[in-house]
Amino acid sequence: MSRGTIVITGASSGLGAEMARQFAALGYDLGLCARRTERLDELRTEILAAHPERVVAVKQLDVTDDAAVFTVFDAFAAEFGGIDRVIVNAGLGKGAPLGTGKHAANRETAVVNFLAALAQTEAAMSIFRAQGRGHLVMISSISGLRGMPKTLTTYAATKAGVAALAEGLRAEAVPGVDVSVIYPGYIRSEMNDRIKHEPKFMVDTETGVRAMVAAIEKRRAKAYVPDWPWIPIGFALRTLPLPLVRKLL
Repeated sequence: MSRGTIVITGASSGLGAEMARQFAALGYDLGLCARRTERLDELRTEILAAHPERVVAVKQLDVTDDAAVFTVFDAFAAEFGGIDRVIVNAGLGKGAPLGTGKHAANRETAVVNFLAALAQTEAAMSIFRAQGRGHLVMISSISGLRGMPKTLTTYAATKAGVAALAEGLRAEAVPGVDVSVIYPGYIRSEMNDRIKHEPKFMVDTETGVRAMVAAIEKRRAKAYVPDWPWIPIGFALRTLPLPLVRKLL
């Protein structure tokens, strides 16, 4: 018996792939999409070996292709007879200090993390409005709570934008639709596995995603994850002067 259907974007690696594993273990059927279909196929095989009763559909998707986002989401909805939850997870971590000649990297991050998230939100909400129900989950970042310096400036701005989309939808209070925004702290993933110096409070992927999944299952409006130390750090980020924010992270 399925607990419902979840669509996860950016599911070929990192947080998206681990969310797929953990939600499958909880009894959900999955619609997984990403650019790298070979990795999606491997993940599907892995999940079905562990949970043969689950249904796992995979589709290739470049989230920067707006038309493809709508096509893929609608195809999942048709295949499953509806979608219970969409997790807008696909993201990019490129970046450089503004004005240093790396506009292309910053623009790519802005397109993937915000404009593509907008298209995913539009596509998901179109389905949810038609169904009269659904749960939209936006994956932001703890860095989205304040403006961040240097290589994080554009990334943080995009993640703040994602959170603002979620808040706007909560303010609208669409009947039957819950909206959650998740602010992960430092969780090991493919996006950050090349950093030279591991930040304080970094947790492994499985542990971090377990906290994300728990918050999503509770349909929390917003959640800093893992709770410790990111709830107090999140409060500090929102209130401290910027010079202290720079030292905190």
